[in-house]
Amino acid sequence: MKKRYTYLYNGEFLPLLGLIDMLLKNHIVPQNIKPDTADFDLFDETVLLEVKNLDATMQQMIKVFGKQVFTTIYYCFLSEHEYKELLIYYFLAHYLTYGHDIYVMRNLTSVHEVLKISQYVSRENHKLKGFLRFKELENHVLYAEMAPVNNIIGLLSKHFKRRLSQEFWIIKDTKRQIISVYDKKNFYIVNADSFDLFPLNESLEERDYQKLWLRFYQTIGIKERANSRCRRNFMPKKYWQYILEVKDEL
Repeated sequence: MKKRYTYLYNGEFLPLLGLIDMLLKNHIVPQNIKPDTADFDLFDETVLLEVKNLDATMQQMIKVFGKQVFTTIYYCFLSEHEYKELLIYYFLAHYLTYGHDIYVMRNLTSVHEVLKISQYVSRENHKLKGFLRFKELENHVLYAEMAPVNNIIGLLSKHFKRRLSQEFWIIKDTKRQIISVYDKKNFYIVNADSFDLFPLNESLEERDYQKLWLRFYQTIGIKERANSRCRRNFMPKKYWQYILEVKDEL
């Protein structure tokens, strides 16, 4: 059985860019690219290349491909697609051939997939900007939990760094067990196991506000005009677990 060469990286975006840059410059067409923590098949021949000067590589790639391409592949990288790394490689390879025209060349499988995945990640990020629910704890820290399909905690943290710049807040991704901690200056994303979360007791004011919000939500609703299908289209059930006004309807 012929071996398949799989190139490895450490699971982070910049090392992936460095690896792809090296493959493209050396005209190497990988059969697969995977994080070094992934499971491998019996016939996978793994290759680990030493990649240096990651920051310089990133700046050079932004200069060559442009910010739009960089954003597109970054959003694709945040997805849970099994072959996202290989798709990104081919997307960039096609860009070197066709330039910006690839954005209308959806007949190319890798281009079609990368654009579709990137848009899906962008839409989920947009939805959770509205669906994410913070609650005030006894120590006046704002705390929110979520379980998104894609790894968008960094994108959301950038948004809430601007939106809630004068508050201490914590966002926890319960699916990946990672948290983002904001200290009124910067946010830091760490594994939940490495951060000792204090007791998550809600403040008295928070409990009062929740009661008021639920009463308001129930009061303004018109029973005869309820449209559960329409509501699910705008607010998919997969997000309801952490949305106060609908979680009891699961």
